[in-house]
Amino acid sequence: MARRAVNGILLLDKPLEVSSNGILQRIRWLYQAEKAGHTGALDPLASGLLPICFGEATKFCQFLLDTDKTYEVSARFGVRTDTSDAAGEVISERPVQFDLAQLEQALIRFRGPQLQVPTMFSALKYQGQPLYKYARQGIEVPREARPIDVFRFELLSFDGENASFIVHCSKGTYIRTLIDDLGELLGSGAYVTALRRTHVGPFHAAQMRQEGELVPLNDAKDWAGLDALLLPMDLALTGLPALNLNEVQQKRLVHGQTVVLTDAELQLLGLADLPAVKLYGTAAQFIGVGSVTSAILSVRRLLNTNTPAR
Repeated sequence: MARRAVNGILLLDKPLEVSSNGILQRIRWLYQAEKAGHTGALDPLASGLLPICFGEATKFCQFLLDTDKTYEVSARFGVRTDTSDAAGEVISERPVQFDLAQLEQALIRFRGPQLQVPTMFSALKYQGQPLYKYARQGIEVPREARPIDVFRFELLSFDGENASFIVHCSKGTYIRTLIDDLGELLGSGAYVTALRRTHVGPFHAAQMRQEGELVPLNDAKDWAGLDALLLPMDLALTGLPALNLNEVQQKRLVHGQTVVLTDAELQLLGLADLPAVKLYGTAAQFIGVGSVTSAILSVRRLLNTNTPAR
């Protein structure tokens, strides 16, 4: 059958041992969707919250890519691997000679704004090639340290060798690198044994859907049932201020023109300049994202005018 014009966001519980792109393609097939994309990859050995954007929602994937995330992490101390997780080869083994108090003290060093050097086993590119391709050939290339912010790094359990944590962090944070750096600071080495993402921006684990829920709906060709599992795309933009447009303003933006905002509208937004603001049309329907500079509203991304409400 022909692919469908599906629009909205599915909060998928990504299973283990499948890549984010692999599960994306399976979900897209189950929906028979024309277009789909995910909002931040999880490794095959990681599970949890993977927002999948369908159709027009893909225009706003970047906002979820840029938001903060929360993970449940399990780690083993005393062993270091080349990938900083259980998939890698062991490169060192050292005794664990720190206690609970020393571990708690070490965590303080990794909270707050900091610079992190990305792992070689990442999808970041160097001279057009992903770093992991160089790593698999045993080649190490220069990587610049990048600013990240770790809002929460909390120890949940520790038995002298294995530990579990909650990590709430900014975009671009590599959890494997965080654990590897912690292990090096403590002098024992460490690697991630399990990783599960529980929050992405405004979305949380309780909202997730399992792939198994989708299969019987696909078998029955129950497209309405599948679409009912999707969330409205503007929920990805929960943190942005909103602006309701009148008919004239909406027409100007749809035709690529700018809009001069009134003092009352600027006061409602709270700031004179905003890099992103949610836009709602005359029927209180979400139509896209704009930006405000010196009281001038311009378009960043607009929905197709024929897009269904979801």
